[in-house]
Amino acid sequence: MSIIILLFALAVWGVVHSILASHFAKDMISLKLGSADYYRLAYNGFAGISFLPILYLMRTLPDQKVYEVPSPWNLAMYGGQLLAIIFLTIAFLQTDSLSFIGLRQLFEKEKSGDLVTRGLYHVVRHPLYTFSLLFIWLTSTMTQNSLTVYIGATLYILIGTVFEERKLLRDFGEAYAEYKRKVPMLIPGFVFGRK
Repeated sequence: MSIIILLFALAVWGVVHSILASHFAKDMISLKLGSADYYRLAYNGFAGISFLPILYLMRTLPDQKVYEVPSPWNLAMYGGQLLAIIFLTIAFLQTDSLSFIGLRQLFEKEKSGDLVTRGLYHVVRHPLYTFSLLFIWLTSTMTQNSLTVYIGATLYILIGTVFEERKLLRDFGEAYAEYKRKVPMLIPGFVFGRK
C-alpha cells in the first residue's frame, strides 16, 4: 500500500508541477495579475514546499529495507554523492542563479535568459538533472519507500526533460536545435536518437 500511496502522491505533485512550469500557466497568471514578476520565486517555493509531504510519507509509511551496501563500498557511494553535490553547485552557478531562483525578477524586469552552453552544460544539456539523479541513486541504504520515490522522481525527470526540451526549442529556436545535436541530454557521451 505504501508504494501506491507514494506513486499517487508523486503523480499528483508531478502533474501540478508540470502545469505550473508551462508557459500557459505563467501567461495566465500574468494576465490575471498584470505581471508575472514573482512567478519564478513563487513557483520554486511552491515546488519545494509541496514536495515535503512526499518526503514525510516516505519516512512514515510502512517500509522495509531493500539493500544496504557494506563498507567500504558505501564510503565510495558517499564520495560519489559528495561529488554530485559539488557538480550540482557548479552547474547551478553556471546559470543565472538569481534568475533561476526568481530573486532577480524582484528587482528588475524579467528578460529572456541566454542559452547556457559552457562548463558542465558543454558536457550534458541538463547537468542539474544528471547530478541530482546521480546523488539519489548513490544512496547506500535503499528501502522500499525510498526506491519508490527515486523511481518516480527519475521517471518525472526523464518525462519532464522531454517537455522542457520542447520549451527550450520554442525559446531558443535553431540555437537550441544545434546545441541539442552536439551535446547529450543527461549522460556524457550518450546521444540517443541523433540524426
